[in-house]
Amino acid sequence: MDILSFDQLASRPGGTPTFIGADHGATVSFFVERAGPGEGPPKHRHPYDETFVVIEGTLEFTVEGVTKGVGPGEIVVAPARAWHSFTNRTDAPALSVNIHAADRMETEWWSDRAEGTDAAR
Repeated sequence: MDILSFDQLASRPGGTPTFIGADHGATVSFFVERAGPGEGPPKHRHPYDETFVVIEGTLEFTVEGVTKGVGPGEIVVAPARAWHSFTNRTDAPALSVNIHAADRMETEWWSDRAEGTDAAR
């Protein structure tokens, strides 16, 4: 049994802890996202489901054009290939665990698609 700390998963001190399942023999990957006021990723999608567990604060999620506020103890699922984003629209920080149903994360950004570039990452 391996036990990892958030510090081991962050690419830099204070960075976003990122667990890549393939690196640890797991079939899922995740971020531990700390979103300050006004922060959050722009519109994007994945070829697999992404599940968000909000731990602290409130985040505004948009999934396939539907926008809702989500608070502590609530869960959002963005289905595979669904365009989605979230933003912290409050004055307080938010904390969520963003679970990718894949051993490696793959993201297509809306802005790359609009520009006609190859967006898979």
